[in-house]
Amino acid sequence: MITRTRRGRLGIAAAALAASLAIFGSVAVPASAEPATGAKPNPPKPTIVLVHGAFADSSGWNTVGTALQAEGYPVLAFSNPLRGIQYDSAYLRDFLSTISGPVVLVGHSYGGALITNAATDNPNVKSLVYIAAYALDEGESVQAANALGGGHAEVTDHLVLRPFPGATAGDADAYIDPAFFAELFAGDVPKAVAKSMAGSQRPGALASLVTPSGVPAWKTIPSWYLVAKNDRIIPPEAERVMAARAGATTVEVNSSHVPMISQPLKVLALIKAAAK
Repeated sequence: MITRTRRGRLGIAAAALAASLAIFGSVAVPASAEPATGAKPNPPKPTIVLVHGAFADSSGWNTVGTALQAEGYPVLAFSNPLRGIQYDSAYLRDFLSTISGPVVLVGHSYGGALITNAATDNPNVKSLVYIAAYALDEGESVQAANALGGGHAEVTDHLVLRPFPGATAGDADAYIDPAFFAELFAGDVPKAVAKSMAGSQRPGALASLVTPSGVPAWKTIPSWYLVAKNDRIIPPEAERVMAARAGATTVEVNSSHVPMISQPLKVLALIKAAAK
């Protein structure tokens, strides 16, 4: 799917763009035409807000985001601070307050915990889309959610911890050990791309694993969920439990933890369904 990469985030971005062109072809956005006499103009498309998770950055959305833009959707890839559920959710909530009109909010992995909290009581958010993500319940932590359905999050066995300024006692930046990153996070992505992702991964605060979540937006906002059947970061068993209790429209895909990179057509289709 992705044939070339360079080191660092620029390499990932270039590879993702190459993938989008390879998968979707050279897509031209049609020029707007005047509506026929008496015809009602099409309503504006919702803004798609894409939220990345831990050990990643917003470049992971390049392929899907490019395709959505080509179809006329306004797209914003939110830069997740990765400092903890409460802080990050508040940051996203403020970000969403600057967007007028309807919003489809998409979260991957830990980003799902943020959309679950940030969208609560926001009337502009019309749909939630979880891509192999945490759809937490009130009072539930990421660590507790990993155990739903009897699964085990292998990533917790392979974390590298590094201190950061201002960290509270017991907290640290958590990275996936680069030696295990490809097989755990991106097993169906070309090795060169996965290696670049491992080297440029953004850490998440370790406290994010145990912080309880707030009132979930999925209780009042329609939700869609993509289960990654070969996920080794969030157990697929846990993903199915979270999707079911959220009442989400659910699809399952043979994918690693990053279906937006390895299975972009499936992710695109789910987001477009939610956008309707």
